Amino acid sequence: MKRTSAAILALLTCFTAAGCSFSEWPYDNDSIAVQEPVIRIVVNSLGMNFPEGMDENNNPYLTYIEKNIGVQVNVTLPPLNGYDEKLNVIMTSREPPDLLNTSNPSWFINFVNQKALTPLNDYIEKYGANLKAKIPKEAWDNVTVDGHIYAIPSMNEVKGTEIVYARKDWLDKLGLQPPRTIAEYTVVMKAFAEGDPDGNGVKDTVGLSILERLGRTSPFLGAFGVQMNAWYERKGKLVYSGILPEMKDALLYLRSLYDQNILDPEFPLNKIDVLGEKIASGKVGLYSAAWSDTRTHIAANRKNDPKAVWIPLDFPIGPNGKHGVYSTSNVRSYNVVPIKSQNAEAVVKFLDFIAGPGQTSLKLGFENEIWTKVNGKLAIRFDEHTKHGYRGIYGSLVDTAERDITRDRLEGLGEQFHLYDNLQRIESNLMEDRFNGPPTPAMGKHHVKLSKLQDETFTRIIAGVSPIEEFDAFVKKWKDAGGDEITGEVNEWWRETGK
Repeated sequence: MKRTSAAILALLTCFTAAGCSFSEWPYDNDSIAVQEPVIRIVVNSLGMNFPEGMDENNNPYLTYIEKNIGVQVNVTLPPLNGYDEKLNVIMTSREPPDLLNTSNPSWFINFVNQKALTPLNDYIEKYGANLKAKIPKEAWDNVTVDGHIYAIPSMNEVKGTEIVYARKDWLDKLGLQPPRTIAEYTVVMKAFAEGDPDGNGVKDTVGLSILERLGRTSPFLGAFGVQMNAWYERKGKLVYSGILPEMKDALLYLRSLYDQNILDPEFPLNKIDVLGEKIASGKVGLYSAAWSDTRTHIAANRKNDPKAVWIPLDFPIGPNGKHGVYSTSNVRSYNVVPIKSQNAEAVVKFLDFIAGPGQTSLKLGFENEIWTKVNGKLAIRFDEHTKHGYRGIYGSLVDTAERDITRDRLEGLGEQFHLYDNLQRIESNLMEDRFNGPPTPAMGKHHVKLSKLQDETFTRIIAGVSPIEEFDAFVKKWKDAGGDEITGEVNEWWRETGK
């Protein structure tokens, strides 16, 4: 009653006072809605689907975020194919959104070079307490150029990705032991290609299958002491892995597998769904799996063939005793605010909530709906967990890589999948990439063309279209087309950081 009387008195005062406008009228918060800020975001769908009746702008997890931050969030999910190209178009529009998310460091630095991104230091200082607490210095260093923070990073939850898995039932049938050296691997893969391991009397299995652009080759490259797209120290300087003699040796090995009909001849066309289908259908018995494949492609194969038994293998040891797999960057993706946006404050509040109070629900789902704790362990309702997997679209924007949550989540998904064990096995075999600074300006200028040159050259060499000598010509082309410029900037960072 007192609040109503006060409002009436204020209204009468306003009508009798000269110069009073409706914008100065005090109102009752309970009866007149306050206009919430609105931010428009463009993010990656991660290939997720929504339950019937829901979409990226209408679901309980987005509502949960909006209610907690007092900001309305309008979401756009571009198609996965050509995602960064779509972001390019959006960035050049008259009214770009308030937030864009990319996992491409070269895309990020290219727009830093163009001065098209908002420096976020002051906004993080005022509204990013959780971001500052949860994201380590090395990740902030990755998004800082000339002292300005141009992105809020999402952390990689895992330190490495690939682990070799093989069909033990095929090994047993062919009288073979799990391989350890690269030579033993070759023997096993040749037997899987030629020895009819599935027993159907048809030569329809391959010894090894990989992805287009040399995806899923990390353990085999590691046997020669090299990984794709990494920087290693040689004589006190950093050198790009793709031009090292070790890479030439690795390509020569993969070429030998192709020449012996061990390597899947369709590898240049293998996207992940194609490779997954080959594994699920029983055409592949050994490959470099993602750590999570035991719950996807391998699980699908075991469902199709209950006799299938898959085991992890030791990483292959090469002729010089080398072995290992690539290490991921500590930054998984970049959240940037275009310079034309007027809503950097609201964007930082949005991301700060995801990093802080919202992290558990967005990663695990709502407690008592999707999971509960039973005897100290996470018990997950798998139907609801899968149904609402889309929550990762929002949660992954600021993944803070908290070890306890990761372990509980992975073990809760089923100990039979060995997900956490896979990560531990990978982490004990990582090959360190010595460059972990922000992308350099030259990377922004030259990355796309250099990546295309590398992918095409390496694929042609392995598939026998080009001779191995083409590698030496590639090295010169790479250096001349911007590689030397990138190398100079990388080594300048190396000197400045005192590495």
